[in-house]
Amino acid sequence: MAAEEIAEITFIDFEKLDLRVGKILEATPIPESKKLIKIVVDFGIETRQAVAGIRKYYSPEELVGKKCVFLLNLQRRMLAGMESQCMILAAEDEEGNVSVIQPEKDISEGSKIR
Repeated sequence: MAAEEIAEITFIDFEKLDLRVGKILEATPIPESKKLIKIVVDFGIETRQAVAGIRKYYSPEELVGKKCVFLLNLQRRMLAGMESQCMILAAEDEEGNVSVIQPEKDISEGSKIR
């Protein structure tokens, strides 16, 4: 298999990303969708809502209480009539398995990824 061409970004571009640890307080399936879950996340100084297409991989009950990595400064958008105010980060392998990104050790909500 050939290596995938990946465009490089500058460190200045990387610094523009606001990646933080958030604790999932609530997770509810969106009835109009088979893929989407509404997630309410605590970032220490604020709470935000995310709409994530991970329902196939996680039940809402599995997500509540998890600390995960989120991108906060992505442009907000409407999904299934709900505003997504941040994005949960996840990895997907070649077999289609998906895993949300979590810190290895317990760390406070709002901690910045550097």
